[in-house]
Amino acid sequence: MKIAEIFYSVQGEGSLVGVPSVFVRTSGCNLRCVWCDTPYTSWQPEGDELSLDEILAQVDAHSGARHVVVTGGEPMIAPEIVALTERLQSRGLHTTIETAGTVYKPVRCDLMSISPKLAHSTPTGEWSATHERLRIQPETLRRLMDEFEYQLKFVVAAEEDLIEIAPLIGQLRADRSKVILMPEGIDRRVLRERGLWLAEICKREGFRFSPRLHVDLYGNTRGT
Repeated sequence: MKIAEIFYSVQGEGSLVGVPSVFVRTSGCNLRCVWCDTPYTSWQPEGDELSLDEILAQVDAHSGARHVVVTGGEPMIAPEIVALTERLQSRGLHTTIETAGTVYKPVRCDLMSISPKLAHSTPTGEWSATHERLRIQPETLRRLMDEFEYQLKFVVAAEEDLIEIAPLIGQLRADRSKVILMPEGIDRRVLRERGLWLAEICKREGFRFSPRLHVDLYGNTRGT
C-alpha cells in the first residue's frame, strides 16, 4: 500500500476534534480538488510502498493512542484498505476513515467521515470533466451512511455553497445533527474570516461547525 505519511497528532476536524490520533495517510486519489491541501497524495502522489505489517508497526509505536484515522488522498481506493481496517480494529483501536464518499468497500470502522466535494472543488484543465463526474455519487453516499456510523462534513468556501448543500442533504435524508460545516482554507486568517460567517450559518440551520484545529496549532504543515 502506498503511504504518504504516518504520524501522531490531534484530530483537527469533525466530531472528534482534539482527540489524540495516529494518522495513516494513503497516497492516491480519484479526484483532483483545486484547493487540495494534500497535493502530495493527489496531484503528485508521493510515498513508500509499505506492507500491512510495516504500517501496523508504525501505528503500534504510538502505544498510548486509542484512535487511528485512515485518510488520504482517498483511502477507499487503496488496494488493501479492507485488510488494514480489519487489523486496526482487531487491536481495539477506534478507527475513522476520511473519504470523499465516491467509492464503497466493506471496510471496518467506527466512524465514516464523509466529505462530499462541492462544485467549487472542480479544477480547470484535463481533470475537470472526470472530477465533476465523480465528485458526487448519491448511491455510494447513501450506502456508506446506511452501513456505518457517519458524519457528513462539507468544506465551505462561500455562503452560496449552501445552495448546493441543502438539496444534497435532503436527497440523502441525512441526520442534520451529523452534518458538519468547515471553512475552506490553509491560512489562519482566511479560516477565521470564513469561520465567523459560517458559524452563524450553523447556528441558523442547526448544523455543527468544525474548525481546522491542526492549521490553527501548526499551520499548513505536513505530519500534523
